[in-house]
Amino acid sequence: MDRITIDPKVMGGVPCIRGLRIPVATVVGMVANGLTSAEVVAELPPLDLEDVAAALRYAADAVADREIPLQPTA
Repeated sequence: MDRITIDPKVMGGVPCIRGLRIPVATVVGMVANGLTSAEVVAELPPLDLEDVAAALRYAADAVADREIPLQPTA
């Protein structure tokens, strides 16, 4: 996870990509909204494909051992 950084002086300490002002949540949200990794990189030129993969791994690890309450479906 050397591509994910947390620095209180950058974006208030939220997890970011390589110290850039690009939060992991932004990258994950873009993928969740249907963009491919290549499209994310095209939209955010400082990133590369490995950054997108690292963001997804970080998000997966963050929720792996947690119980996330979901709203019941009708």
